[in-house]
Amino acid sequence: MNPPSLTIADRVLTRDDIAGLAGNDPVRLAGCTLDEARLADLDLTGWVFERCSVARTDFGKTELELAQFLNCRGAFALFNSANLEDAVFRASDFNNASFRSATLSSATFEDCKLTGCDLTEAKSLDVRFTNTLLVSAKLPGFNFRKETLVGVDLSSADLAKCDFREATFENCSLREANIEQARFENADLRGADLGGLSILAQAGRFKGALVSAPQAELILSQTGLKVRAR
Repeated sequence: MNPPSLTIADRVLTRDDIAGLAGNDPVRLAGCTLDEARLADLDLTGWVFERCSVARTDFGKTELELAQFLNCRGAFALFNSANLEDAVFRASDFNNASFRSATLSSATFEDCKLTGCDLTEAKSLDVRFTNTLLVSAKLPGFNFRKETLVGVDLSSADLAKCDFREATFENCSLREANIEQARFENADLRGADLGGLSILAQAGRFKGALVSAPQAELILSQTGLKVRAR
């Protein structure tokens, strides 16, 4: 894929504007406003959105493979069933956006705010999250197997049936998350805040998981036991 050869800056754009540019070489949009535009079903493969506002923009079923969203703002944006394979989201705020049934394979999220996002039924193979807020997000069944999560806040998130087997957590939070039927076998949890989790009630799903001594004390405290050094 060639880099964008055309840059459009500081404009308010409509669907007709975008459709007229779609389907050829990728385009770079810089400082543009696309709020509430209906961009569903367009081919925007490889496009670069830099410092753009896409609040409530509808990207449903849009081809966004290899697209980049850099320093963008997209509260309540819709990416339902979009193809975001190998896409990059960096330093962007997409709070309460919806990625339901989107293809996120090999997508990267760095330094992003995804608070309240809905990623239900997203195709999640090899998705990378780094220094990203996923507070109260919906990720049921998400695949994090063997991933290394760095600086990821999953507090109060819906993680039911997620696969965290052999995952590594570094400076992360799972506080008050819903982990019903999630799997953590052989995960390294030493870098995760486990506050509010009923781990003992689901002990079989944590077989082989690694925790620190303070975490073990926290888990045992759920039984009323007290751990004291000799």
